[in-house]
This record gives sequence, structure tokens and C-alpha cells, in this order.
Amino acid sequence: MDKIKKIVLAYSGGLDTSVMVSWLKETYNAEIVCVCGDVGQGAETVGLEERAKKTGASKLYLPDLIKEFLEDFVWPTMKAGAVYEKKYLLGTSFARPVIAKALVDIALKEGADAVAHGATGKGNDQVRFELTVKALAPHLKIIAPWRDPRWPIKSREDAINYAEKHGIPIPVKKSNSYSADRNIWHISHEGLDLEDPWNEPKDDLFVLLTPPSKAPDKAEYVEIEFEKGNPVGLNGKKIDSVSLMKKLNEIGGRNGVGIMDMVENRLVGMKSRGVYETPGGEILYYAHTELETLCLDRITLSFKQTAALRYAELVYDGLWFTPLREALDAFVGKTQETVTGVVRVKLYKGKVSSAGVKSPYSLYSEEFATFGEDAVYNQADATGFINLFGLPLKVRALLKEKAKNK
Repeated sequence: MDKIKKIVLAYSGGLDTSVMVSWLKETYNAEIVCVCGDVGQGAETVGLEERAKKTGASKLYLPDLIKEFLEDFVWPTMKAGAVYEKKYLLGTSFARPVIAKALVDIALKEGADAVAHGATGKGNDQVRFELTVKALAPHLKIIAPWRDPRWPIKSREDAINYAEKHGIPIPVKKSNSYSADRNIWHISHEGLDLEDPWNEPKDDLFVLLTPPSKAPDKAEYVEIEFEKGNPVGLNGKKIDSVSLMKKLNEIGGRNGVGIMDMVENRLVGMKSRGVYETPGGEILYYAHTELETLCLDRITLSFKQTAALRYAELVYDGLWFTPLREALDAFVGKTQETVTGVVRVKLYKGKVSSAGVKSPYSLYSEEFATFGEDAVYNQADATGFINLFGLPLKVRALLKEKAKNK
């Protein structure tokens, strides 16, 4: 194997990746370049450069990926209507390929021999990171310390002991903290009491939102404007994607909207329990779906719902950079040509409901749908339609009757 001289590490600044910088440098005798893609994790990025260098990295890149994340990964997934196992709005899933893409870009810029990540051998993220690298830069070697028999860390205590022994400055965290992943779209929570599906999430778990029982007693209304499926306006004003997402998180959060509590099937075969906060995301998915009911015909909407299941699996499984995902995007893009309009939603104690929808491309016609007298629809025509539509049922019943009488 060729000697590895430079490794680009996906770095969060947490305990594991702090230790990983030192271990990689020692094990491979290589230069370590850290990359932390900013996808909206907030204060977690503060002080990262100093921390990375103190642990042995030569430099830290902190690319701002928030706009790219929303417009190139989140919006396409939302327009597809992709939801994993009926609940999960894919918050961690589609953040990984945009981070891994940045990792590859910087590895190529730095002339690195390998990229490394801190995902464990039990989770989905290892697959998402590595499939992206293979799709974009197959010549790069991939190092996954958690799968390396030489990796000395088996627990949080091991990591702390290693850090103390090697003089590695580590972030101070409560020993009872949940495992969490945050970006501008969501926050996920796993571990501790949540590992038992019988345990209800505690109110103090939530970061982005108010527990529904403690949300305001008065409903709040919000209007979202879409153009070709993309959210572009809020409450009558045009707004950029990042500001829109932050504002919807704020509005949804104070009304207790966006709790997804589920036991999901991981790609690697095991089940895991997670609690997700996606306040703005739940509002957008709901509003977009409402607008589609007005703008899409029956057979297109039906097929799109089928395609959405496959799209969700692709995103969850880390297959973002694949021909099938690109082909599905082409289909979805065609369906979104008329998904333009405004949706008004009502938010109340964790629930989102429709309060109005309008579109210049609406297929709904009050003249056709009215229960009153109209000059468009001849109700007598329905007799022939039902006779033809029900013909297979009638033939089957007649054959059964004939067989019974033999």
C-alpha cells in the first residue's frame, strides 16, 4: 500500500474526532487536515480552529454549506415528498452527502491521499460518507477508525482516558448528554432513556421547540409561497432560503410543531429509536403537499407518491450521487412546473392544519365540483361510466353464479 502522507478528516470538534486527530497522526505519521462543514449547527462551530490545531491538525476548513444544503439537497427531497418510514424527514441523511462532497473538494484541493470520518460501524453515516467519496473521487483512500482493529476507543471513558494520556484538549460535556446531530433542518436525539421505546421523551429534551402541552393557547397562522415547488416567500414577503428556514423553525418551534418519535430500520440491519425535532420542516412538507393536491392531476400525484418512497430510501441509504436519484429529480422537476401558489397553515399545540390554499395553476374548479346545478357536468353520464368501470366485477360474479348452479 502506498504511504499515506495527508489525511482530510470530517471533524466536528467533539470528543471522538478530537481524539481521532491525534490517533490518525500517530498511526499514519501523516498530516491531518480537518474539515467541518457548516450546515447550520450553530454554536458548535465556535472555537473549532483553535481546538483542531491543539489536537494536532495542520489546519481547519469551515466551509459555509447552509444555502447549498437547503437548495440542492433539502428542497429536492421535500419536493419529492420523500419521508422515510412514514415519519423521518431525513435531517441527518441528506446532510451527510453535502458534507462529504465538501470533504472531497478540500481533499482534492489539498492533494490528500485519504479522507477519514468518525462514523461508527453500527450506523448509517459510514455508508453515506463513503458512498459519496466513492462516487466523486474513487481514487481517495477511506479511513474509518471505528472499524480499524488498532483503534483503542471502545467507550466514552476510553476516549477521555486517551485524551488525558496524550494531552488532548477535549470539549467538556455532561456525562448524561444524549447523542445529538444538529443542522438548520433538524436536531436528532438518541441514547440514554430513549433506547427503551417504552420511555416517553422528557420535556427538557427539546432544543428547537416548546413541548406541545406548553405551547401557546392561541393558534398562529403562517403563509408560505412556493414557486415551482420551492419555498420563496413567507407571510406575503419574498425571503431567501436560509432566512425562511430559520424563521419557520422559530414559528414552528414556539407552537410545539415538529416532533417525530420513531423506531427506524437502519441500513445496517438493526433497529434504533430516535426523537427528531423538525419544526420548520414539518410545516414545509405539509404546505407543499397541500399545494400539490391543488395543482397535480390524480395519476401524476399517485405515481409521485410511489416514487417518493424510493426517493426516501435512496437518501436514507446514502445513494444521493446516483443515476436513479438524478432521474427521479428529473421526474419530480417536471411535476413541479405548476406547483406555484400560497398555502396558509394553522399551528396549534404541535399540530399543523390547512387554513387555505391558492394557485394560478389550480386544477380545482368550483363549477365542476359544486353540489348545485351546473351546466358542465351531466350526472346521467355517470351511469355508463359505472357500468364500464364495474364490468369486471359483474363478469366475475356471473361466472361464480354459473359455477355454483352446475
